[in-house]
Amino acid sequence: MHRYQAPWWLAGQGPWGGNVQTIWPALFSRVHGQPLPVAVPYERQRWDAPDGDFIDVDVLSAMGRAQTALPERPLLVLFHGLEGASGSHYALAFAHWAQAQGWDYAVPHFRGCSGELNRRPRSYHSGDFAEADWVLRRFAREHSGPVVTVGMSLGGNVLLRWAQEAGSQARTVVRAVAAVSSPLDLAAAGQAIGQGFNRQVYNRMFLQSLKPKALAKLQQFPGLFDEAALRASRDLYEFDNAFTAPVHGFAGTDDYWARCSAKPRLREITGLPVLVVNAANDPFVPAASLPGPHEVGSWVTLWQPMEGGHVGFPAGRLPGHVASLPEAVGPWLAQHL
Repeated sequence: MHRYQAPWWLAGQGPWGGNVQTIWPALFSRVHGQPLPVAVPYERQRWDAPDGDFIDVDVLSAMGRAQTALPERPLLVLFHGLEGASGSHYALAFAHWAQAQGWDYAVPHFRGCSGELNRRPRSYHSGDFAEADWVLRRFAREHSGPVVTVGMSLGGNVLLRWAQEAGSQARTVVRAVAAVSSPLDLAAAGQAIGQGFNRQVYNRMFLQSLKPKALAKLQQFPGLFDEAALRASRDLYEFDNAFTAPVHGFAGTDDYWARCSAKPRLREITGLPVLVVNAANDPFVPAASLPGPHEVGSWVTLWQPMEGGHVGFPAGRLPGHVASLPEAVGPWLAQHL
C-alpha cells in the first residue's frame, strides 16, 4: 500500500485524482475483487455503556464459515469514520478479508451511527479515546484469541489518541493498531473540507446527516446547545462550534481540534506497533499536514502513497474494487499476532 498506484482509469496524483479515487470507490466499486455477495451476515449485539448509554456492535464470526477457523481465532475490530457504519464500503471489504482468513470481525458503532439515537446527552467525536478504551477492553476480555484493530478516517484518529493515552497498557489490550486516511491534524483537515469543491460536496454531505441527528438530540435534551447556531452552521467548523464542542466539554472548535489531533503526540506511542496510512492526494487531509518520519517514534510505520484518495485505494478493472486496502493492511496487522 505504501507503493499504491491507482488503476489507469482513475489515476491522478493531484486534486482531480484524489476526488475520483474517493468518490468512485464509495459509490460504484465492488468490495472484493470477485463478484461476491456484498451483504455480510452480521450478528448485532447491544452493549450497555458505562454511563448508561448503549452502542451497537455488528459481529461476524468465522466459526463454521471458513475452513481455516481456529479455536483461538484472531479478532479484527474496525472503527468506522464520520457517519460511517458496518455497511460502509471499507467495512464490508475488511469483513470479506477477515472471513477469508478465518478471523472474527467486529464493527462497534459510534453512538448514534447504528440507526437508532443513543440515550445520553452526547454523541461521538474525533478524540473519543475513552469510548475506544472500554470497547477494546471488553473485546480483549471476552475474546479468547488475539485482538487487532483498524480505524478509518475519524476512527483512526480516535485509535491513535487511545494508544497515546493508554501508554504501556495498550499492548495488553490489542496487538497492533492501523489508522487509515485519518485526519491527524484536525485543524488542517477542517480547513481543507471547508473550501471549494470539498465544501460543496463532502461538507454538505456530512452536514445533511449530522445536523438532523443533533436536532433530534436537542429534542431529547432541550437546552443542550444553541439551536440557532446549529441551524445556521454551514461547515464542520461551525457545526463543531455549535454542537460537538459544547456537548463534549470543549471550549469551542479550536479547543476541540487542538486537543483531539493525534499528530502532535505520535512520538509518545511505544510498545505497540502502529501503522498510519495516508494518501498524499486525500482531499480531506492535506499532504502538508501529514507527519514525517522525524515526527513519529520507532513503533509507528508511515505509508504515504501519492495516490489513493480518502479511504479509497481502488484497484482492478472497471468498476474496480476496494479489496486492495484490507489486502495490504490486514497482513501488516497479522504479522504482529
